[in-house]
Amino acid sequence: MLTALTGVFGDRADAVSVAGRTASYEELLGAAGTVAADLASLGPVRAFAVTATASLETVAAVVGGLLAGVPCVPMPPDAGPAERDHILRDSGARPIEVDFARRAPAASAAPTRPPAAAPEDPALILYTSGTTGAPKGVVLSTAAITADLDALADAWEWSAQDTLVHGLPLFHVHGLVLGVLGALRTGSRLVHTGRPTPEAYAEAAEAGGSLYFGVPTVWSRIAAAPQAAAALSRARLLVSGSAALPTPVFRDLERLTGHRPVERYGMTETLITVSGRAGGAVRPGAVGTPLTGIRTRIAAEPGAEIGELQLVGPTLFSGYLGRPEATAAAFTEDGWFRTGDIAAVDGDGVHRIVGRASTDMIKSGGYRIGAGEIENALLDHPRVREAAVIGVPDADLGERIVAFVVAEGVTGAELTEFVATHLSVHKRPREVRFIAAVPRNAMGKPQKRLLLDGE
Repeated sequence: MLTALTGVFGDRADAVSVAGRTASYEELLGAAGTVAADLASLGPVRAFAVTATASLETVAAVVGGLLAGVPCVPMPPDAGPAERDHILRDSGARPIEVDFARRAPAASAAPTRPPAAAPEDPALILYTSGTTGAPKGVVLSTAAITADLDALADAWEWSAQDTLVHGLPLFHVHGLVLGVLGALRTGSRLVHTGRPTPEAYAEAAEAGGSLYFGVPTVWSRIAAAPQAAAALSRARLLVSGSAALPTPVFRDLERLTGHRPVERYGMTETLITVSGRAGGAVRPGAVGTPLTGIRTRIAAEPGAEIGELQLVGPTLFSGYLGRPEATAAAFTEDGWFRTGDIAAVDGDGVHRIVGRASTDMIKSGGYRIGAGEIENALLDHPRVREAAVIGVPDADLGERIVAFVVAEGVTGAELTEFVATHLSVHKRPREVRFIAAVPRNAMGKPQKRLLLDGE
C-alpha cells in the first residue's frame, strides 16, 4: 500500500510536511521502522493506539503499524477521559508514544517483503462519533484501503505530480486515509497545514498546491476570504466531503477560484464510494457516480423518488470490533450495506444525498421530504448563514417541518415564503427558529440530535 516508500518515486526532502515540519520518504520510513520495531518488541499486540495530533509522529505511527502488521487506533487529541478510556478498553489497544527523531535504518525498515499481515487483516480501527451510543470501532483492512485509494486516484487523476494540501484531523478517514495514506500511495507530495485556515491554504498554493481537500466549514471560510480563495485558482482540483457542501458556497468558490469543487460521499464503514470526477461534469448538490468496483441501489417505497442508499464493493469495512450483532444489522439479508443515508439517483447515475434516514427523512402530510433540499433552499437566501431542518411530531401532519437558521434581518414568515417559492409548497417550513449556530462535530457535520434534544 505504501508505494511511495518503496523508492519507486525516488526521494525528496519535502515529501511530507505537517504543521511546518518536513521529512523525506527516507526519514519517514526510518521513524516508522522504529515504531514497527518497538511494536515487535512488545510481543503479541492486538492493536496499538496513538493520540492523533497533526504531526509527523502520527504519520510515523500509522505507517509503522502497517509495516508491523499491527492495527493502529488513532485517538482524537481532544478526547475526554471517558472517551479515551472507552476506546482503549474496547479496542484492547496499547497506547504508545512516538519520537520522530528516533529512526531505524531506512533500508531495514523498507517494506521489501510482504508484511506479516495479510491484505484482509485489520490495518486501522477508527471509532465512530457515537451519536447513538458509545463509539464503535470500525475495522478497516489493507485491501479495503488500497482499493479505495486506487479508485480515487483514477477518479481524481491523482498522481505523483500532485501536491496534496489539507489541514484535516488525522483520526478520520478524510484526513488520515485519504489525506496521508493517499499521498503515500500515489506518491504525491503532502502538505498538511496544521489547521485548515484560508491563509494556510492560500500559502500552500504559493508552494505549488494542486489538489485540495476540505470539509464544508473549511470551504465556507475560504469563500468568505476572497484573497485567499483567489490563490486557489492555481490548483488543479478542489475536493469537498464529510458533509454536504451548501450550494451558495459551491457558487462562491466557482466565482472566486474558477473551480467547480468536486464532492464525494463515504462513511467510516465504507470509505469513499461515490464521487465526482476530475474533468467531468460537476454540479452543486451532487456527489457523483460510484467508484470502480462499487454498486449502489436505492431502497425506496413504491412510487418514492428517494430512499436509503445501500451499496456493496471492495472498500467496505470488515465489521464493528467485537460487535457481530451490530455488524450483521448493518447489512441487508442479501448482503448490501445499509448506509442510513437518504439519496436519489438521476438518469445519468449521478447521486444526490438528501440526508440521514434518522433525522433527515421527513414524512409530512403524506409526503416524503428530504431535509437537505430545504436546507439548500434556505441557504440561497442572502440573509441566511446556516440552516438545519428536522421533522418534529405533529398530530395533524405526522411530522411538521421545522427550520433552525442562523440569520439576521429576516423574519421566519419571509423565509417560509422564500422556500415555498423555490420548492413545492408542501416543503415549506411550518416553523422557523433562530439560533446562534448549528451544532457540528469536528468534521463540520451538523449534529441535529442536539437540536432535537431541546424538544
